[in-house]
Amino acid sequence: MLLDKSILELAAGLRQDEFTSVDLVNECYDNIAKYNDKINAFITILPRETAIKHAQSVKLTSPLSGLPFVIKDCFNTSGITTTAASHVLKNYIAPYDATVYKKLLTAGAILIGKMNMDAWGHGGSSENTDFGPVKNPWDTTRVAGGSSGGPAAAISARMAVFAIGEDTGGSIRNPAAWCNITGLKVTYGRVSRYGSIAYASSFDTVGPMAKTAQDCAIVLETIAGVDPYDATSSPISVPSYSTLLNKKVSDLTIGIPDEFFQAGLDPEVKTAVLKVAEDLKNAGAKIKNLSMPLFDYGLAIYYLIGPSETSSNLARYDGIRYGQGREFFTDETTRRILIGTYALSAGYYDAYYKKAQQVRTLFIEEYKKALTKCSVLLQPITPTQPPKIGELMSDPLQNFLADIYTTSQNPIGVPSLAFPCGFTKTGLPIGAQLVGPMFSEDLLLNIGYQYQQLTDNHLKSPLSKGDLEGLKPKL
Repeated sequence: MLLDKSILELAAGLRQDEFTSVDLVNECYDNIAKYNDKINAFITILPRETAIKHAQSVKLTSPLSGLPFVIKDCFNTSGITTTAASHVLKNYIAPYDATVYKKLLTAGAILIGKMNMDAWGHGGSSENTDFGPVKNPWDTTRVAGGSSGGPAAAISARMAVFAIGEDTGGSIRNPAAWCNITGLKVTYGRVSRYGSIAYASSFDTVGPMAKTAQDCAIVLETIAGVDPYDATSSPISVPSYSTLLNKKVSDLTIGIPDEFFQAGLDPEVKTAVLKVAEDLKNAGAKIKNLSMPLFDYGLAIYYLIGPSETSSNLARYDGIRYGQGREFFTDETTRRILIGTYALSAGYYDAYYKKAQQVRTLFIEEYKKALTKCSVLLQPITPTQPPKIGELMSDPLQNFLADIYTTSQNPIGVPSLAFPCGFTKTGLPIGAQLVGPMFSEDLLLNIGYQYQQLTDNHLKSPLSKGDLEGLKPKL
């Protein structure tokens, strides 16, 4: 299958006339026809004829030229519906393109669809959507993770070469872990948010999702950089990430925060993540146990500031200027609006929102302190294996707790790389994350790449003989 190949292998094959961009497009659409009804990863599938026409005319000017990709349906795309997985925006067509989308089109990549997600980014399972839940390709009775579940499922089931997701509190990393792909939550401001429908404006980040760390590095080179339309985008120069992957890990220290491996973490997940530390140690890295006592406050900070910002951001969707009325908000979205409005209200602002912002500052110092003792931090991504569909939606508290390990990075802005690190006894994917200092994407991608040279978890796919095989990875 062509879509098992890396981006560099596909780029080389196109230039050597081993296959064409049309071949890639057709393979994507063939897999969509076979698997999407079972997975429900797409909200909008562009016509095959449109993608083929684009493929026939594309010029090979970059490694991404001629490669089919998908994008989470929270990014504006002129002429194509953008819904944020909510019936509030069911028929909305944006008049302009998100910067990340425009950059990929300029690079010659070919959009084939917009992806299902938790509505407005509110959720960790891609069940809080008005377009039906996204199902995990490894076991369609289970969730794919969220909120970027559609993109993750599409990459896992080989329906696209790469994807663009959005991460506010784990929305790239959570589904990457549960679908056995690689995903990067970038430093805040590393990639422009212009044209991205906001959840929590001071947490939101835009990043790549793909099969490998190397693929993510290549995509990041294209989408990163300052944007005059986004005042929060960083002017720091963009490294050539894909050329910085061959550094050995022998000079690095991997920090293991004790608080991330306590009660509540599934034993199989814990074993798989700690095995990453063992593998990196065998490759020459040093391992250092350390403590981050403020960890227990991370979820509380996120679920005070995040809903506060979303209550403000969603106020514009009043059914008057565009979109449908607010009665179309889901229960989960309504819950977060109410929490945020309460935290910002007179008499409660100082007690809740202001206090959360103060603790946020302490958390920034906590991560800075930890990262002075080591090069990067190794952490779990999710506390459990992928839940059955319906389990999280029936328990709002458990829905919040699914993000317990991924919500502390967004309030402080640091990057995190999610990557496959093993499977449960029943064949369900497990992921780990590496967290580094601000603008250390090159370091995280290098470690991820070196780890993926030692292991083959990232090469395994849920596809076998043209059908979703369920719990048995393709070895």
